[in-house]
Amino acid sequence: MRILTASQAALLVETADLDEAVRLNAAWAGVPGVIERVPGARTVLVRFDPRQVTAERLAETLRATASDARDMPPGAEVTIPVRYDGDDLDGVARALNISADELVGRHLAAGWQVAFTGFAPGFGYLVCDDPLFDVPRRLSPRTRVPAGSVALAGGFTGVYPRESPGGWQLIGRTDAVLWDLQRDPPALLAPGTRVRFVRASGRDHVVGASEGPASEIPASEGPASEISASEIPDEAPAERRVAARHADAGADGLVFPTASHAGVAPTVGRAIEVVRPGLQLLVQDLGRPGYAAQGVSASGAADRTALRDANRAVGNPPGAAALESVGAVALRFRGEGVAAVTGATGDLSMTDARGDERPIAHGIPFATRDGDELVLGSATRGLRYTIAVRGGLAVPAVLGSRSSDTLGGVGPAPLTAGDVVAVGADAIDAVDVFPWERMLPAPGDLVDLDITVGPRDDWFTDDALRVLTAQEWRVTSQSDRVGMRLQGDVPLERARAGELPSEGVVTGAIQVPSDGQPVLFLADHPVTGGYPIIAALTEASLDLAGQLPPGARVRFRVV
Repeated sequence: MRILTASQAALLVETADLDEAVRLNAAWAGVPGVIERVPGARTVLVRFDPRQVTAERLAETLRATASDARDMPPGAEVTIPVRYDGDDLDGVARALNISADELVGRHLAAGWQVAFTGFAPGFGYLVCDDPLFDVPRRLSPRTRVPAGSVALAGGFTGVYPRESPGGWQLIGRTDAVLWDLQRDPPALLAPGTRVRFVRASGRDHVVGASEGPASEIPASEGPASEISASEIPDEAPAERRVAARHADAGADGLVFPTASHAGVAPTVGRAIEVVRPGLQLLVQDLGRPGYAAQGVSASGAADRTALRDANRAVGNPPGAAALESVGAVALRFRGEGVAAVTGATGDLSMTDARGDERPIAHGIPFATRDGDELVLGSATRGLRYTIAVRGGLAVPAVLGSRSSDTLGGVGPAPLTAGDVVAVGADAIDAVDVFPWERMLPAPGDLVDLDITVGPRDDWFTDDALRVLTAQEWRVTSQSDRVGMRLQGDVPLERARAGELPSEGVVTGAIQVPSDGQPVLFLADHPVTGGYPIIAALTEASLDLAGQLPPGARVRFRVV
């Protein structure tokens, strides 16, 4: 095996083939210091805690336990109906020098099995014994792939559980529910599951052993996290509209001042009402690490420093749930409490119920009274505000976290005007006023980000490695919590052609599609990917990256 550096806290282990990757992943369960393992097509990504084990010592342990590898047992069987009308169907058929009908026929005839899961919750990488389906990814990934899309790439078939970016070739679509937190297990396609694709008809259903013998999952039922706010009447009361958006999501919802969930007892009468949500308003904490092998990103605050500082200011534990906002936002407080604003900087104002305005300062805790309205202007420096309230936000935990994962749809949905979120009772300390010394970038500013090179730097020319660090990169408007697209005058040139089999990726990874323009993965990134990663940010640079506004300039520095 070959062991590569994936980041300061992750190793990427190359294996001979998929079977060996699956066996080794199983053999390394329980290795001291390992946080999680993410199997890929020919690799296993091993994330570790540098405080418990060094990369060198971990590599020795992984090599020593390789002989204990075991085979993965076969899983249940599910049937998935597909409408073969994907945008890339004809193009893929032409590239394979066959007709679209023959492509569909062989896809239906093949016996598929889930080799591993990743990318997003419920996304399974399916393999079969027909070599026809080894097709390349798109030169540049789509920014939007519809939920239920059936796609091909690199010898695999996959089904997108929800709308997301993606670079696979789309050949069809299904209404099957791939990820449902009310189902046990939530993923329809677990490793080892055998899958049979059939042509969709008017009354299709999915038969899955996880639901009991011959049980049916109606294909018309989509994941509750995909319910659009537009489906709820505007005149409905705020609580009813929020409840409607989350009614079928189980723990994936909001709570109100009269409720108690996930061990957090809301203080009666204390809540935050969303008046204007800005471009994006989310609930975030420090995330849910440890579920990447199920396709679930760690997510969490894009700027963890801002979250910890805001919680410290109001006396909460460092990881208490808070609001993360992009753009101007207005919030109304119910009941009395304490709040603080950190992260991005801009105009802040507080108006009480009588219309009287009083000053508040960035990073400094301030009292809130019933009816007070907090208005945050568009950020002048940085990108994301963090708004913490004493007691934390009392939303239910999903897989141990209250964070909203925008790619996977796990956790509370993005907040909209009229939503009301209860305040909990998580405060443990007194409020704290401490010096605020962070200076975040404004559009046009040049920012240095530290990186470690690898794991796929050998896929690029020596000149590309020079360009990566010598050239300035501009943050484009095609950026969100999943990742930011960077633009440089000189694209990064590959030394190797062909496709890289899908493998695990870390937060802060710099992935390079075929066009040579990097994508920097942020908190909600897919947990696996198939474009080579030339480098990854250091832990210390991650929070700064989460605050880069469009138009900022980036220079990478190898450490």
